[in-house]
Amino acid sequence: MKRTKKAHYKGFLLNFQIANFMEGRIMRHEDLPYSPDLIDNYIKRGLFIKHEAISMTKKLLKNHYRCNRCLNTEQAKFIHYHCAKCERICTYCRHCITMGRVASCTQLFTWNGSHKRNIKKHQLHWTSTLTELQAKASEQLIESVAQKRSHLLHAVCGSGKTEILFLPIYEALQQNLRVCIATPRTDVVLELAPRLRKVLPSTTIHELYGDAPAQQGYAQLIIATTHQLYRFHEAFDVMLVDEADAFPYTFDQSLQKAVLKAKKADAPIVYVTATPSPQLLKQRQGYSFIPKRYHNHPLPVPRLQTLFRYRQQIQKGKLPKKLQQWVERCITRKQPFLIFFPTINMIEQALPLFCENILGVHAEDPLRKEKVLQLRNGEIHGLLTTTILERGITIANLQVAVVGAESAIFTASALIQIAGRVGRSREYPTSDIVFFHHGISLEMDEAKSEIERLNEVAYGQGSTQLLTM
Repeated sequence: MKRTKKAHYKGFLLNFQIANFMEGRIMRHEDLPYSPDLIDNYIKRGLFIKHEAISMTKKLLKNHYRCNRCLNTEQAKFIHYHCAKCERICTYCRHCITMGRVASCTQLFTWNGSHKRNIKKHQLHWTSTLTELQAKASEQLIESVAQKRSHLLHAVCGSGKTEILFLPIYEALQQNLRVCIATPRTDVVLELAPRLRKVLPSTTIHELYGDAPAQQGYAQLIIATTHQLYRFHEAFDVMLVDEADAFPYTFDQSLQKAVLKAKKADAPIVYVTATPSPQLLKQRQGYSFIPKRYHNHPLPVPRLQTLFRYRQQIQKGKLPKKLQQWVERCITRKQPFLIFFPTINMIEQALPLFCENILGVHAEDPLRKEKVLQLRNGEIHGLLTTTILERGITIANLQVAVVGAESAIFTASALIQIAGRVGRSREYPTSDIVFFHHGISLEMDEAKSEIERLNEVAYGQGSTQLLTM
């Protein structure tokens, strides 16, 4: 009898653990963190519900496909192939292939059992105080979440956007709401997660990105890249999209659909960015605008510095003199630095021309996280990088240069974000930002003008009050 009770308790505990993990998720068989035998057993018991990954309908006598994971309906991104698994011609979605292939014979699983999660008491361990502008924006966010309306937090780089979110997130958690912070960039996830764990020590928080470590249980707060939202369905009561104007989110409609799919139907979306697109500005309901940094120092205005024939010089194995002098000055002053390049190829060509303790990094670099940590800890002088680090990185006394600022990859919003990496700390509010160029582009001119405009709004007459619309 004791063994039966023990087995019953183990079964109940396992059901509880699986229910907590699976709540709001839609996943492939091979992505489920359970043994095949256990999954098959739960399927037979009706606790896992199967869904076809690729659905097909007839339109004008043609087959039209839809991916039920990423919601892609672009027919050019569906590929037909002979499948070794089902030994038939299958169709798979190329759009979300990086998350693991889903094909016609693939099944997605959702949980069909009960949800009996424990209600946690959350704690907010944060002793700093918000500025008047930050406090007003935080109150407006709380009000928008309560009224279930979308909200745009438009706040300049270094204004303390994350701190503004602390209280709205805490209030939502206290009401037993499930919260997701989604962002297009892995680096932003890596930056936010430790900060939120520190201020919300009793809250279970998962951070989801490519190659993230396995995490079990029910997380009431999830910080994820927007791609990871493909694996959720009607899971969240509050959705925050940080860096809502960043690539690839603004250019990929399926990522925007993933945000809508992952949240509950009536859940509000809070968009957070320093450089909102015209579309974001147009579709907002609630709106908060913060034109100044928390430490009340102006945004550093970029210097425009000519660097003629920089491509040819680097290709010939020679570092442009002005760039070399800038780097040597940073090293002498013991100032960490980032140098942005327009292409990975140029980084690879330039890297051997620098001294030791300078590394290169880009989106496909498996050691990206470790290299940024080395820079943060003062173990290296600086990093050569692509636009992958234009957001989500805060390092005290950081100096920044852009090589080839006239290149098409450096849009006005990207240059504003890059400039926003400097002067973020109260101790070092006037760090250097220089745009090295072979000719001033319209985007460079627009970025510089917008930064000057924001400073004028923040420190001109009547700019000390929060602007709301």
